[in-house]
Amino acid sequence: MGGQHRSPWPGTLAAAAALVLGAWMLHGGRILPPLPTAGQGVDALGAPIVVAPPMPRSAPTRVRIRAAGVDAPVTGLALDADGSLEPPPEDDDNLAGWYAAGTAPGESGTAVLAGHVDTGSGPAVFYRLGTLHRGDQVEVVRADRSTAWFAVDGVEVYPKKDFPDRKVYAAAPNAQLRLITCGGGFTHRDGYDGNVVVYAHLVRAA
Repeated sequence: MGGQHRSPWPGTLAAAAALVLGAWMLHGGRILPPLPTAGQGVDALGAPIVVAPPMPRSAPTRVRIRAAGVDAPVTGLALDADGSLEPPPEDDDNLAGWYAAGTAPGESGTAVLAGHVDTGSGPAVFYRLGTLHRGDQVEVVRADRSTAWFAVDGVEVYPKKDFPDRKVYAAAPNAQLRLITCGGGFTHRDGYDGNVVVYAHLVRAA
């Protein structure tokens, strides 16, 4: 595992940073996952056009992203004794994680879902995040039987050593979503040297 990363942001921000920059770094990957281009960046693509009103809080139970071939259950994650977010079991390659004490997808604020990019046996749940483009849909099913639909605003990849906590995890006045996985270059000694981040905003609720 890589070294722990401490975010200056409290609560779910620090937990999410610890997860993606520490405990979630994978080893043994063979084929590097696709990475976003500069044209997919959130700054290049502009601000959201349509933003739906936030929903009441409810835990996510499933995430679907047709453009990336994702249809996976979501498990709640807690902090361990060191204050780092505990990852879901590594033997399940089709499972996303959500910090259960943080913002829920659809709720006002910035929610975070994270998942493995690959395992020793091959691609995992978020392997194709880097292929997403502005307007692609992310569907999150919630425990109260409601569904939140998010539109992708952009996709970026950052070196772990220069991860922009403030940009990724900043508080939002509306319902925002971040999907995070490992990415960038890979070595067997150090694992992935970066993280892929998808930015999205709530456009519809049912």
